Amino acid sequence: MKLTEEYEDLRKTVEAFARDAVAPVIGELYEREEFPYDIVRQMGRMGLFGLPIPEEYGGMGGDYFALCLALEELARVDSSVSITVEAAVSLGAMPIYRFGTAEQRAQWLPKLTTGEMLGAFGLTEPGGGSDVPGGMRTTAVLDGNEWVINGSKAFITNSGTDITGVVGVAAITGRRADGRPEISTILVPAGTPGFTVAKKYSKVGWNCSDTRELAFTDCRVPAENLLGERGRGYAQFLQTLDEGRIAIAALSVGLAQGCVDECLRYVRERQAFGHPIGHYQAIQFKIADMEVRTHTARLAYYHAAEKMLAGEPFKKEAAIAKLVSSDAAMDNARDATQVFGGYGFMNEYPVGRFYRDAKILEIGEGTSEVQRMLIARQLGLGDL
Repeated sequence: MKLTEEYEDLRKTVEAFARDAVAPVIGELYEREEFPYDIVRQMGRMGLFGLPIPEEYGGMGGDYFALCLALEELARVDSSVSITVEAAVSLGAMPIYRFGTAEQRAQWLPKLTTGEMLGAFGLTEPGGGSDVPGGMRTTAVLDGNEWVINGSKAFITNSGTDITGVVGVAAITGRRADGRPEISTILVPAGTPGFTVAKKYSKVGWNCSDTRELAFTDCRVPAENLLGERGRGYAQFLQTLDEGRIAIAALSVGLAQGCVDECLRYVRERQAFGHPIGHYQAIQFKIADMEVRTHTARLAYYHAAEKMLAGEPFKKEAAIAKLVSSDAAMDNARDATQVFGGYGFMNEYPVGRFYRDAKILEIGEGTSEVQRMLIARQLGLGDL
């Protein structure tokens, strides 16, 4: 797929920003586990947080593929910055744009699309994991004209920064006739009494992103903070997640490409036995395999995005893209570390960060096992 001039201009702009503004500072921020507020402000001025949102809400009027291109270029340098944008847009702003009322859109989107405010989505719970409906314990009870929320959420990105403004919370709001939980989504503004944010996790990777556990104790918000239809919260999130898998695939491709970029530079400089190490076929083959994985994964997410933008079913293609791309990121990070040898184990080198950041891509927004399950279902194997 050849990018249009508009897409290519966006890609080059974000590529230059990542190279010139992110790369020189991200290593120190990563070591300090510091959220990159200045980088976020710059990305907000560039319009990256509003790429797929219409201009009437302060967005750029682009589409989801434009967002994916930006995420890929950011992740070539650092995944923490990329996931901050991905979560803010895919999980924070897009559900409000897709399912919100006119009043909710007007209240939240103008600040979310400029990066002045970050949004988050509280779905996963400490004991839930991939079994979201079965593991959900958070409840919301309608008391007059207010929802009263009790429960907790785990691993929530962008939930505790100084500029976090709103969190969409999935909660059980009743029981259906067959006993299954009725799950709805409720918007909870940051700072609401009864809503507490734990200290940030100590993570293996993504050290510049904000990830926390949330707790709700008799947390009251207005009844009109219901997002979308009552009882449709989980279905809404599944639709959001299908799009998000393409975004995570793009981020994964960016990490995989970053591994190739770093190795190509290093093997021309590093000498061994009288030659640059890129002279040796063992190294050449390893980097060739890395390029093949990256190229294949990029085609997979491009194809999924193409079907999504055309309004065609894309659940299977999104799952394939996410599975292939996260595998490529993990494999490339491992191989890049091997190419760098001892230096690859040092955090001062980008491949050290890439190695730490890659594993979560096989877990977040649907594990690799879940992707295989979805693909099998789309092939008609689920009913056998």
